[in-house]
Amino acid sequence: MNKEDNLPNTMEEASIESRIVSITEAAKINNVTRQAIYVAIKQGKLRAHKDASRWTIDLEELENYRNQKYSRTKSMHNGELVFDNCRGYYSVNQAARMLDVPAQKIYYATRIGVLKAVRKGAAWVIHIEDINQYREIYLGKRVSKEDAM
Repeated sequence: MNKEDNLPNTMEEASIESRIVSITEAAKINNVTRQAIYVAIKQGKLRAHKDASRWTIDLEELENYRNQKYSRTKSMHNGELVFDNCRGYYSVNQAARMLDVPAQKIYYATRIGVLKAVRKGAAWVIHIEDINQYREIYLGKRVSKEDAM
């Protein structure tokens, strides 16, 4: 690195520097907090190097972390996807977004028995037919009252 103008001396140095990011930059890239990146490093889930007082992360390592990161959409139960949207199975949060209601309303509807849901491991799973039925029967009433006013 050329100290006078802060420019790399060689192409190799330039390509190495462009592949390295800080915790702050990694957090922006992954759309998470700096703390989430720091925790991933401390737990050994994300490889990083500490230069004096600053953590640096190779973009390739960040990509590996992102690909291996836990995601509910990839959750398996008895060898099958828990939330297999292709087959019509959705999470409570997905159903809430589809119905444009808070997730707590979905949990409450399942608890009182007006929306059918089943447990797969630790997750509640709702079939699209049950979501549509709930929309027609229970949310349809709400819409018709609003229209009457």
